[in-house]
This record gives sequence, C-alpha cells and structure tokens, in this order.
Amino acid sequence: MNAVAPGPPALAPQVRYAELSVPLPSLVREEPPSPRLLDQVRRALRARQRSLRTEKSYCGWIRRYVRYWDLTHPRDLGAEHVEAFLTHLAADRHVSASTQNQAFSALLFLYREVLCVDLGEIAARRAERPRLVPTVLGPGEVRRLLSEVEGVPKLVASLLYGSGLRVIEALRLRRQDLDFERRVIYVRAPKGNRHRVVPFPRSLAGPLESHLRRRKREHDRLRARGGGVVHLPRAYERKDPRAATSWRWQWVFPASRDCVDPRTGIVARFHLHPSAIQKQITAAARRLAIPKKVTCHTLRHSFATHLLQCGTDIRTVQELLGHRSVKTTMIYTHVTELGPIGVLSPLDRLEGATEPSGV
Repeated sequence: MNAVAPGPPALAPQVRYAELSVPLPSLVREEPPSPRLLDQVRRALRARQRSLRTEKSYCGWIRRYVRYWDLTHPRDLGAEHVEAFLTHLAADRHVSASTQNQAFSALLFLYREVLCVDLGEIAARRAERPRLVPTVLGPGEVRRLLSEVEGVPKLVASLLYGSGLRVIEALRLRRQDLDFERRVIYVRAPKGNRHRVVPFPRSLAGPLESHLRRRKREHDRLRARGGGVVHLPRAYERKDPRAATSWRWQWVFPASRDCVDPRTGIVARFHLHPSAIQKQITAAARRLAIPKKVTCHTLRHSFATHLLQCGTDIRTVQELLGHRSVKTTMIYTHVTELGPIGVLSPLDRLEGATEPSGV
C-alpha cells in the first residue's frame, strides 16, 4: 500500500492585535508618565526666571493647598475651593495680609500658568492689612549696635545702614559691583528686578579693601586646588565659561563651603545665608538691651529716616531704596524732629522739659 506523502503543515490562524485581551508589551509603546504637579510648577517658574526663594515659597503653598483638600488634584478643584482656603488662612490661621497675598499669588500662578484654568474673580475674606510704622534706631543706637558686632556681620550691617540695602542685596554683591573709584555700589537683580546705584560709604572703603584682599588670597588658594567656582546668574556660564572662576564674579561675602544648586545640579560656592547675619544683629541688640525689635531691615529703615531728617528729597530716597512708588517711601516721614505730623507738642514748650533717658 503506497504511503501518502504528508502535505504542508497547516498554517496557524492569524490573530489580530485588536482581538487580544492583553496587548503585547513588545509591540505597544507605553506613554511616558506625566510629570508630577510640583515638577510642572518648578519648570514653569524657571521658564519665567523666578528666583529660587519664590520657587520654594510657591511650591510650599501649593503643597499646603493640596493637603487642605485631602490630596485632591487642583485640576478637580475650582475658584470656590481657592476662596475657602484663603478664608481659612485669614479666619482660622490668622495670617497677615502679606502672607495671604503670597498664598494667593502661588495659587493664581498654579491655575493660570500651569493648569491653564481661569479662576475668575476670587471673593475670599482677606486678612486686614495694618498700616505699620517702621521701627527706627537713633544715631546713637546705630553706633552702639555696629560697635557690638565684628567681622563680616559688621561689614554687612554697615552696608545696610550706610547704603540702604536689603540684607539679601548686600549678600548678593560680587566684586564687580563695588566701585571704589566712583564710590558707588551697583545693586543688580534686586527685589522687583529694579537695578539701581547706591552710595558707597567712605568709612567702609578701608575695611572692605582689607576684606577683599583676604578674599583674593583665599580665592587664589582655591583656584590652585581646582576650586573657586561660584554660581552664575541664569545661563551666563555658557556665554563665558571662565566667568565662574574669575575674580570679578566672586561673592563679596561667600559661604564657607560649596553647595549644589537644586535647579542645575552644579556644585559651586554660594553667598552667605541671611540668617547668619540676622542672628548676629539680633544677639547684639539683645546684649545692648535696646528696647526695640531690631532686625536687619531696621537698619534700612533707619537709613531712610535719617536721610529725610537731614533734608534729603523724598524722591531721592525713593530711588536709593528702589521703591516703585513714592507712597511706599512716605512711611518714613512719620519720624521727624517735630513728631509724626510736624507739630511740636505743647508739653515740650514747658520750661524744664528734659531729654528722655532712654531707660
């Protein structure tokens, strides 16, 4: 009996991928995970070149807002939830008006710039904004305070009173910002990004020159060991790769060690932290038993007030302080030799009136 030759093997039935209950992982491209909300916020802030302090503040308020609504994504929340959160801050947490405005700015940035959602009008209960009168030291108190601190804190405190700088502006000074020839200081990238020029106190020329000579020797030693790198603004290191190690870009008041920039990952030297100066000023005022709340900003207040007392035009003081409006500078007109409203008290006209002892 002749054997039948086997035919070709039967072909397996073709299977369409749409009929599979489970997609083949090797043939289906997975979508990349979407970035986390705070990462999106940081990216948007850095694209608009906001400062690192603003980035930390905004992310902190957004985190509190999400936690307040039991970790609900802000996309699922609306204007009424923002109003309730801001009202909670004012009514329950009793925050100041500036703190509530900061939280509102952070949430407004989140919805407008990141989520592309228009919240419309927010009718939340707003914290009351009091009309604060700045604390001002007298010339004698300033002299005693400056004599109580030493070293770098004394130089920084002298700049706050002698040039009207904010503490962060003084700490951000680089070598190229000090002009010893023209006796001026260039304040770059300050609050509100309003660059300005302020006077260089003549009495600080000698101490600052000695400080910079010590800094130059330290910088040369770091350069010999391959260090001496400082953080540069924005993308300037690509424009001038040698600027990070050049002397003119070095901080006048650098930190004691290098740190990592969380935005770029670059390890380099940053300036001193403001708390290092604030603690020294507060401790000095406590040792002197000055019966006022003394902070670094008190020296800036004293700078403006003493200039007005000497007859300086208020518009000039406004420019030196970097205020956008003269209304902000008007708060310093409360302290004059004749009192806050320019009236001599009748009690001072009495015979035998004596100067206060200050106790």
